Amino acid sequence: MSRKLVAYFSATGVTAKVAENLAEAIGADVFEIEPAVAYTTPDLDWRNKQSRSSIEMSDAASRPAISVKRDNMDEYDTVFVGFPIWWYVAPTIINTFLESYDLTGKTIIPFATSGGSSMGITNEKLLPSCQDAKLLEGKVFKAASTKAELAAWEESLKLSDM
Repeated sequence: MSRKLVAYFSATGVTAKVAENLAEAIGADVFEIEPAVAYTTPDLDWRNKQSRSSIEMSDAASRPAISVKRDNMDEYDTVFVGFPIWWYVAPTIINTFLESYDLTGKTIIPFATSGGSSMGITNEKLLPSCQDAKLLEGKVFKAASTKAELAAWEESLKLSDM
């Protein structure tokens, strides 16, 4: 049986709720990707081109520091990675997280929260950070997604066939 991890970054708590429900629904461990410097409300103001999030997202090489690494990543075969959609992609802190580990042979499955955006070009931007791993197409969930819905999505991925 493969071990699963749900790792997530949540700026406002919405993604955290979905990630915790997903982990419980599929029997996975959970890990919060925390920035070394927490985001403030002004940092998250996407309308302000000088806000921290706007500056990070306009620089493809941006890699915001994370506060702590998962010390047993080698024990997981499948890693679900959750985040809010920012500018139609994952926040660059997700790239920081993925690039912090040897992902050889792992399956990486992104999931996101958004009020109305799709996954956009998320996988295109995450692929370089998933060296030697299998990156699956992700899915966007609403904050009110149920455990049953999340479990059905995981089942639809047919992870046992990989």
